[in-house]
Amino acid sequence: MTPKISIHPDRQALVAAALTAIVDRIRMAIDERGSCTIALSGGSTPQPLYAALANTDLPWDRIRIFWGDERYVAPTDPDSNYGMTKRVWLDLVPIPAANIHPMPTNFDRPELAAEAYETEILTDFGLEAGSIPVFDIVLLGMGDDGHTASLFPHTAALSVVDRLVTAGEKDGQPRLTFTFPLLNRSRSTIFLVAGASKQTALAEIFAPQGDIAAYPSRGIQPQGELLWLLDAAAGEGMSVST
Repeated sequence: MTPKISIHPDRQALVAAALTAIVDRIRMAIDERGSCTIALSGGSTPQPLYAALANTDLPWDRIRIFWGDERYVAPTDPDSNYGMTKRVWLDLVPIPAANIHPMPTNFDRPELAAEAYETEILTDFGLEAGSIPVFDIVLLGMGDDGHTASLFPHTAALSVVDRLVTAGEKDGQPRLTFTFPLLNRSRSTIFLVAGASKQTALAEIFAPQGDIAAYPSRGIQPQGELLWLLDAAAGEGMSVST
């Protein structure tokens, strides 16, 4: 799938474009399949998007929420992706609790949590072990180093192809993350990228040749559409594609 790149004047415009893209795809999924499955990203860039979604009229009982990665901390920890999303969005809308699937972080070892979350995903999708579910929307960010989800450069998680969810790490701190096989099965993958500090990584990711181990976002090649939404600072010097 050829990626579609759009560049927006500032972060406010970037969030507005992301909101439109996501709401349109939520409604399309519900119209076509009766529900919408979304895998969310963490970090500061999507936070205003989540706040905007909290003020959007949607059929919340038809939306099922998952996370593409998580720091291995309690939900009440300020670094929790789930905790942030809960505060700014999910606590403010009438979505059934059964539709919200945070990554578990209460196991003795992250590897056990990854296995449990994989089982939870398969059960929710009604699939057997060994299957790969198709998410309607996967929302991703990208770090200055080119990582996405918790797939960091030159880490073991990049090579995991026999699991849907695995334990990753950054600077010795454990994470949980979707693997490439699961991330690349989505119908719509949307990157939300802001800030001039992302320019170097973006140049490497869109170069004709490159190293996925060095810039893991190069490995996101979904079976469905791939949208890169950038603010002007991140997208300086890049070409827009439609």
